[in-house]
Amino acid sequence: MSDQPTPRPNGFSEATGEICYDLPSSYLPHRTTGLLHLPRFLAKARKHVHGELPKSYQRNFCKGFDRFLCLHLGIDPEAVVACVRAASDEADLDARLLRLFPADLRVATWNRELVQKGMSEMGREALADAKRKMGAEHRTDIISFADMIDLDEGRLP
Repeated sequence: MSDQPTPRPNGFSEATGEICYDLPSSYLPHRTTGLLHLPRFLAKARKHVHGELPKSYQRNFCKGFDRFLCLHLGIDPEAVVACVRAASDEADLDARLLRLFPADLRVATWNRELVQKGMSEMGREALADAKRKMGAEHRTDIISFADMIDLDEGRLP
């Protein structure tokens, strides 16, 4: 018997039902930069580079939070993927990313923006729709899209 949560057919990964339970939460900061979501984007990029990113994640790969982070940094998401592809190890990847990223990462600005995705009037409507599709409309603890991802991937009860 698997200790993994049962896939939610109407969740964020509804295209195929495949869920990557091993991806980090968007709430985890990158060890070198402090940027939230970056570890998740890098983990998805590794899976992509190795041909292991499920179709259910390919739809939003380099889009959604990945793209918002890159827009914040003023870079192309594919440049991050290229760094992952070229890096020989984690230290090399960090060095490549630091060369790619601007000197001022505006970490607090990005981190605040990420945790508030879904809290604007339009965002609350989209979040309510996503919660309804996942059968989680009763969940008052799900207040952002990062929460929805954590719910879909089994990090929230």
